Amino acid sequence: MPIRYKVVETSAVTDAELEEILNEWVAQEWVFEGIHFAMREASKRPSMAFVTFTRDDPASEDG
Repeated sequence: MPIRYKVVETSAVTDAELEEILNEWVAQEWVFEGIHFAMREASKRPSMAFVTFTRDDPASEDG
């Protein structure tokens, strides 16, 4: 079965924002895969985060 990917981008890189993204998409039956952070040279905190999810794509089985 083909896999479908979902990437959610956020510039509000806080624990509350990441929790909200994770809870929202997992509730929609997406499986959490990972978080990738984009850093700025002048800061120790990430400036952006990309949260990735996957799930099976049953619609692709028909083709």
